Amino acid sequence: TVSAALVTAISPALVFYGRYYIHETLLVFFTLAFLGACWRYLQTRRWGWAVGAGAAFGLMHATKETFVLELFAMAVALAIVIVTAHKRRNAPESPGHRAIRIRWSDVGIGLVVAIVVSVVFYTSFFQYWRGPVDSVLTYFPWLRRAGGASPHIHPWWFYLERLAFFKRQSGPVWSEASLLVLTIAGIGVAIRPGLLPSANAQLVRFIAIYSIVLAGVYSAISYKTPWCILGFYHGFVLLAGVGVAGLLANCRTNLARGVCVALLAALLGHLGFQTWRTAYAQPADRRNPYVYAHSSMDLLRLVDKVNAIARADPNPDRFAIQIMAPGGDYWPLPWYFRKYRHTGWWSEIPENPYAPVMVVGAKFHADLDEKSEKRWLMVGFFESRPGVFFELYVELELWKKYVETLP
Repeated sequence: TVSAALVTAISPALVFYGRYYIHETLLVFFTLAFLGACWRYLQTRRWGWAVGAGAAFGLMHATKETFVLELFAMAVALAIVIVTAHKRRNAPESPGHRAIRIRWSDVGIGLVVAIVVSVVFYTSFFQYWRGPVDSVLTYFPWLRRAGGASPHIHPWWFYLERLAFFKRQSGPVWSEASLLVLTIAGIGVAIRPGLLPSANAQLVRFIAIYSIVLAGVYSAISYKTPWCILGFYHGFVLLAGVGVAGLLANCRTNLARGVCVALLAALLGHLGFQTWRTAYAQPADRRNPYVYAHSSMDLLRLVDKVNAIARADPNPDRFAIQIMAPGGDYWPLPWYFRKYRHTGWWSEIPENPYAPVMVVGAKFHADLDEKSEKRWLMVGFFESRPGVFFELYVELELWKKYVETLP
């Protein structure tokens, strides 16, 4: 457990996407909470853990429609564990092989809690009652995307490449081979429980099967984005924790233990280095394996410029911004401009686009400075994400006020 927690804290993908507001981070958290609550219920038979599992299940459903993939992998893993446990039904129970027993009344309580939690969120706290229906209808467009009707179509090795060996253009090599080594060691424990007798064999086997099946499902689906890796990646992290414990448990001499500790330190150090480079040194570099349609650092120059212009406005109550982007592609500007009350968001250029500040997609070829007879100036050109640019227009008199504030 401690080893898995350490790997979680220093793993490149979990740290990198932990700095996003991305659904997969929440989905991983609620999935782990669900599995943990189910496991504690099986150990204690206490209905409170069934309630916790139901709440986590409802949150999984409310987070993202892809939670069904996690459920499928869980079902396959559970079925295999039950079958293998059934074959040992004549064997005495042990910490590693324990009969799975549940009370169906507790399952019912958990399902009721899951439904209530899901409905609360899908109705936006009882304000939008079509939400639960939409949570089912979403699978029709989702199946089209998963089947290939999307620009995010990639080969089956898309995720494996990012974990094992990734190199783009003249960039450095990125690899989480150290995580894969520890994960393979954990799978070894799942196959041969005797390597780590103190572990619960059924639990380790469940985690291994769940992770491998989920990785296979995500790899088989044509639609792929790098953050989808998090689902099975965290399963790999749990297996890595098992692998660390297994390696240490099988060191019989001080020399072997010293070599093992040195090897583990090297593997974890390499993992930490990859995390530093991925999440902090080159977090927006296109050669980073986890950067995908990523906001450019140049976007912050635009935000800083607009904020400085707003401070220079002698009439802050009238300050307004018009943002115009083809197809509504203006994210993440809503986050950065959330403090401005008078802000308009457009997917096209409206009939009257003029405001003290206008942020306009370059693809529009708006020429608002010429059309306004220079009463507005185009004062900057900024990259939002690769291949997506914005022009910044400022009212002439406001621009003069801004210039007066400069050193």
